[in-house]
Amino acid sequence: MLASIEKNILLFLLISVGLIALPHIYHIPASIFGFFVLLLTWRFIGIWKPSCLPGKLLLFLLTVGGLVLLYSQHQGLFGRDAGTRLFMTALALKLLEIRQERDLYLIVFLAFIVAASQFLYEQSIAMAGYILFVCCVLLGTLVAINSRRQNTLNALKTSAVILAQALPLAIVLFVFFPRVEAPRWMLFEDKSRAKTGLSDSMEPGSISDLGFSDELVFRVRFQGPIPPNAQRYWRGPVFSVTDGKRWTAAKRYTYTAAAEPDFSEPAYRYTLLLEPQNNNWVFALEMAGDYPSQLHMNSEYLLTRSGNPDKRAEYPFTSYPSYRTGELSGHKLRTNTQLPGPASQKITSLIKRLGGFDKQPEQFVDRVLQHFNRENFSYTLTPPLMEDNPIETFLFETRSGFCSHYAAAFTYLMRVANIPARVVTGYHGGVLNPVGNFLEIRQADAHAWTEVWLENRGWVRVDPTAAVAPERIEQNVNIEQQIASRNISFFSADSELARQLDWLKQARQLWSSVDYNWQRWVINYHSANQTQFLASLGIESLKQMLFWLVGLGALFTAILSWLLLSRKERTADKVLRCYRRFCTRLGKAGLKRNAGEGPIDFAKRSKKAYPEQAEAIDEITGLFIKLRYQKESSQADLSRLSERVDQLKIRRR
Repeated sequence: MLASIEKNILLFLLISVGLIALPHIYHIPASIFGFFVLLLTWRFIGIWKPSCLPGKLLLFLLTVGGLVLLYSQHQGLFGRDAGTRLFMTALALKLLEIRQERDLYLIVFLAFIVAASQFLYEQSIAMAGYILFVCCVLLGTLVAINSRRQNTLNALKTSAVILAQALPLAIVLFVFFPRVEAPRWMLFEDKSRAKTGLSDSMEPGSISDLGFSDELVFRVRFQGPIPPNAQRYWRGPVFSVTDGKRWTAAKRYTYTAAAEPDFSEPAYRYTLLLEPQNNNWVFALEMAGDYPSQLHMNSEYLLTRSGNPDKRAEYPFTSYPSYRTGELSGHKLRTNTQLPGPASQKITSLIKRLGGFDKQPEQFVDRVLQHFNRENFSYTLTPPLMEDNPIETFLFETRSGFCSHYAAAFTYLMRVANIPARVVTGYHGGVLNPVGNFLEIRQADAHAWTEVWLENRGWVRVDPTAAVAPERIEQNVNIEQQIASRNISFFSADSELARQLDWLKQARQLWSSVDYNWQRWVINYHSANQTQFLASLGIESLKQMLFWLVGLGALFTAILSWLLLSRKERTADKVLRCYRRFCTRLGKAGLKRNAGEGPIDFAKRSKKAYPEQAEAIDEITGLFIKLRYQKESSQADLSRLSERVDQLKIRRR
C-alpha cells in the first residue's frame, strides 16, 4: 500500500485526471462518462477511507460492467470514438487498482493519451491552451512522485519550466520535420460524426432549419476589395430533378466536366479556409474562374474536392461575378424543363396571367418577381407545413416561406412556361471581421436561388427572395439575434456601427481573428504548406531541411544544457561528497550501493536492512535530492544534510 506521505501526491494525481477527462463530457455517452466520474469519486473517498476500496472480486465485476457498457455504446472496433471510450474506461478502472508507485506512472501515461485524444474532437487554440495546462499539471504529478515534494505549487513551477524549455525544440520539430500524410487506408473515419449543413437534396423547409445554427462553414480573406453583399453568392449543389416536392441533382452531370464560361472583369482574388464538412463540396464565390488543380468543377459549376471532406482545407480562388455560359444541349434542355406531371389549372392560369406563354422569357421573369413583391408574400424562418402540393399551397394559400420555397416555386413556374431553370443552393453574404479583415460564413447564411437559361446569355442567376425581402440580399444576417428571437434578423448600418464600438463585440472579433490564424498556420500546416513556407526561407530540398532541423535542434539543446549545467560546481561537489559519505557508512556496515542504483531505490533497500534508521535515511535522501536537483534548495539544507550524515550510526550485522 502507498505510504501516508503519498496521500497528497495521490490527491494531486486524481485532480489532474479529472481535469484531463472534463472536456470529454461533450464527446462520449453520458453512461460512460458517468461510469468514469463514479470510479474517480470512489477513488477520492479511498484516499481517506482505504477500507472502502474494492477488492479483487468487486474490481473484476466493475471491469465486466465497464466492458458491457462499452459494448452497449459501441459503434465499431476502430475509430476516434471507440478508442476514446476504451481509454476513458481503462483509466477509470486503473484508478481503483493503485497499489504501488508503478501504478501511478501507468495512470499518468494513460492520462496523457486521453489528453491527446481531445485534439481528435477539437483543435481550437483554446483547447490547445487547456491541454497544455493539464499536461503541465500531469507533469507536475510526475515531478512530485519522483522528488517526494509535498509542495504542489513548487511541482507545478518545475513542470512549467520543463515545458518552457521543451517548447523551442518542439517548434523547430513542428516547422522543419518532414510532414508525411497518412495513407487513406489508415484513416479510421467515424461515420457517426454528424454535422449540420446543406444536403444533397432540397425539400420545403430543409434550408430554413439552418437559419438557427451559428456553426462556422468557411472563412474568406480577399487580396483586394471585398465584393458587395449582393454579389456574395457562394455556389453549392445544383438541383435539376424534382418530383413536385423534393429536388435532387441530375446524376448524369455530377461527374462530367464543365465548359468554361466567358468571364468579364472585375475579378476577385481570395483564399478560402473550409471547415470540416459532411460532403466534398467547396463553396467558391460565383463564378470561379481559377481554382486549385486538386478541385474538380462539374458541368453544373459545382466544385468538389477529392480526399477526406472531414478535414479542414485552404484553397486560393479567382472569381468573376460577370460571366456567360455556353449553349444548352438537348439533354440538358429536357432535364431542366422536367416536370413531375401536368401543371394544375390554378398554376396554368397564373402563368397565362403573367404572360408566361406569350412574352419573352426575360419579361416573364420580371413579372413573376413583381408578383412575389406585390401579392402579400412574406419571408419567414418558420413557414407553415406544406405536406401536399407544397408549390401550389405556397403560391395560393400560405404565401409565406423561406428562400427554398421561393426558389422551388419560381423554378417550377419557369419550367411550366417551358423556360429551362434549376435550383442552386449554397450560402449568401458573410460577416466581415474587421480585426482580421476576413469574412465568416456560417450555416445561418445558407441560401437557395434559381438559375434561368436565357438565349445569348446562358445561365443567369435570379434570386426570387430579393423580390420579397431585399434586405436578405443587401444586408448580413444577424445570427445571434436571429437565434435568440427565432425570427429573421439583419444587421443595419447603424446597429453595425454601434456594435463596432461595443468592447464585447470587438473582443469576440479579436478572438475569431486569432483562431483564424491558428487554424491557417498551425492546424492546417500540412506538407504542401510546409514546402511553400520553407521555400520562402530558401530551403528547397530535403537535405537543406534536415540540415536546418539538426542545426537548430543542436543549438537549442546546447543552450538548455548550458543553462542546466551552469550551477555552481562547488555546491554540487559538497552535496555529492556528503551523500558519498552516507553511502560509505552503509557500505562499511555491509550494504553497498549498486552501480547505477538511484538514491530512492537505495534508500528503500537501506530501510529494509536497517528499519530503525528509516527516518534518518529518508531525511538524508530527501535533502540530497532537493540539493542536487531542485532550484529552491538553500545553504541551510546543505548544513542539515552534513549534520544528519555525521549523526547517522549504523552497526554492522
